[in-house]
Amino acid sequence: MSTDRPALDGNGLRQCLRIAFGGLTGLVISKLMGWNYGVFFTVFPMFLLAMIPVLNAHVVRQFLASAVLTGIEVSLVTGLTQHMPVINTGLVFLIFCGRFRLMARGPMFLFGANGVLTLSIMFHFASYPGVDVYDLVTSNFVASVLAVLIAGLMHWLFPDVAPRQAMARPAKPEAQVRHETLMGAVTATLSFATFQIFDLRDSLSAQMATVLILFALSFPGAQTSAFKRAVGALLGCNLALVMQVILYNQNHHILLVILAYWLGLMIFARLHLLEGGGSAIGFGGLTTLGILFGQYLAPHQDLIYSALYRFSSMAVALIATLAFMACLHWLLNRWAATRAHDRDPREIFE
Repeated sequence: MSTDRPALDGNGLRQCLRIAFGGLTGLVISKLMGWNYGVFFTVFPMFLLAMIPVLNAHVVRQFLASAVLTGIEVSLVTGLTQHMPVINTGLVFLIFCGRFRLMARGPMFLFGANGVLTLSIMFHFASYPGVDVYDLVTSNFVASVLAVLIAGLMHWLFPDVAPRQAMARPAKPEAQVRHETLMGAVTATLSFATFQIFDLRDSLSAQMATVLILFALSFPGAQTSAFKRAVGALLGCNLALVMQVILYNQNHHILLVILAYWLGLMIFARLHLLEGGGSAIGFGGLTTLGILFGQYLAPHQDLIYSALYRFSSMAVALIATLAFMACLHWLLNRWAATRAHDRDPREIFE
């Protein structure tokens, strides 16, 4: 019987270390400085180091340009139309359309994906009364710059041992691009509107989950991504609960929290790379830990309620999102101008 086990190659091991230490650095800096919106400071370095295996000028330009543009968009849209929900939602839809079209075309995928993720978070926070939009926009920009600096430091400390092969992106028919653009923009806008209508201000994790599965840019891909993200979130929540039990009431000791957090990141970073580096179980676990530790952990606040509520709300949100995407996928495939080439339009209902 074979005893072979999955193992990381040299580049994989270095990337695993970059993810764990980069995510830890973002958490430590945000906690020591007492900055708001810790989710930005924990998730952004993970996103750059886990989803983008190389760091070059093109990646940095896209990431920082996205941070600047999203700040301007959120400030203008929220400041001018917050009291007009219909117009506000319409503008959000148009902005999402632009981002998903860039993602569907390919070369500016990072710009579009980072924009979709940060816009979803920022529109979610900014839509509630009493939120300081300037503080929100500033936190997003500072976290983006810090994430680039952290990523650069991690690549310098743990460089790849061999050159990586560039991925070729196949050309898509224009109908496929339209299908993916509308699928993503309509679903992301509906997610935004739903969380505002029902006043789900404590369900940021669930809203992020409904947006992250859209990165697959197709309904079949979203199905797979949703299942893997749910598994990753469940594992991440359970690991956070285990850490809380071990720490008990010692979560005000920063060194103990750092050690537990780093070990969790290493576990999920290894799983993420063994899966091939996509948005699957490992990345779901990484972002779950990042959100729980960055946004909800405080000296006199534990993670038990946050972890349990996060998974239950996310599971409901993912099921509802997939049901809507199935209907939208079928509807878009009724017209040749927006027909996807990955599946027959009647297949999902047969």
